[in-house]
Amino acid sequence: MKTIKIVKIGGNIINDEAALHSFLANFAQLKGPKVLVHGGGKLASELAKQLNIPVTMIDGRRVTDTQTLDLITMVYAGKINKQIVAQLQAHNANAIGFTGADGNTIISTKRPAEPIDYGFAGDVVTVNPQVLTILINNEVTPVFCAITHDANGQLLNTNADTIASEIAIGLSAHFSTELYYCFEKSGVLSDVTDDNSIIEQITSESYAQLKADGVIFEGMLPKLDNCFHALKNNVHKVHIGSTTMLFNSKNKHTSLQLS
Repeated sequence: MKTIKIVKIGGNIINDEAALHSFLANFAQLKGPKVLVHGGGKLASELAKQLNIPVTMIDGRRVTDTQTLDLITMVYAGKINKQIVAQLQAHNANAIGFTGADGNTIISTKRPAEPIDYGFAGDVVTVNPQVLTILINNEVTPVFCAITHDANGQLLNTNADTIASEIAIGLSAHFSTELYYCFEKSGVLSDVTDDNSIIEQITSESYAQLKADGVIFEGMLPKLDNCFHALKNNVHKVHIGSTTMLFNSKNKHTSLQLS
């Protein structure tokens, strides 16, 4: 079974044009099948302010009303996604940009309004790997933004970490899937003030203890929850760290495993 890498890049890379171009040049050279998932960066919030569209965040998550959904669709699925695809083409990596609606690849359901109404936020229900498998087997790289659909014509804002995890799970019947979450740190840290305090290995048991001790908290919790959800659903390997881990496995980062 072929190995495939599903790579998620965060807003910190999107926000830095030079860093993004450097990453994409390297990503294009990665051998073997691959999928790229990207977040939105700061651009949507910056444009919202210019257009006098209110930006509402609750617990770090964007509340997506109708105006905001229109805006992030234009930014995520349009400007950012197509710029990434164009850069990959410039480095001879054939790529196609996706939302979950394209090829009916990711179907979500609108998150319930209780206890918190996040508006048009989507929770993934299913990933349809058929179209992706055809493209990947023909050496085309899918590039996903953080937009899905509900199969009834409604687009939904969906967490990019979750999309990456669910794509890895969806492709696990056809490939040996490896999931990489790339962000500005070199891994999960035991001390958030010390970038060198990388926890190199986390198991389900040690994760529970790290949570109980308050070592891992806030924004890292949903990311790690996605990691273990993937591992429990046939994803072969999961890693968290800077983009350098993709190109040199000896670079320190965090690897996750069930036991």
